[in-house]
Amino acid sequence: MPRAKTVDLNQRASLGDAAAALALLEQSMARGHQRIGLLRYLRARCLGAALEGRHHDYAQRVTARLSEVALAGLAQEAQRRHLGCQEQL
Repeated sequence: MPRAKTVDLNQRASLGDAAAALALLEQSMARGHQRIGLLRYLRARCLGAALEGRHHDYAQRVTARLSEVALAGLAQEAQRRHLGCQEQL
């Protein structure tokens, strides 16, 4: 995906576009991202994107690889990035 498309999707997702958030998650999954992929999963979930079992499985695999300290830091970053989300991360 061209960088300009990724920037556009990020802007749309930050404005609450669940489809854009899901597209970013799909991109991360295809590229094997871990940290950013998990952040994108949390954003998509927060926005109510139509997540499938494979998305949840991906997030579970990524979290299983992280240390408790790394996971706690990532959760704090997700909360900071997604202040509008009422869901507990």
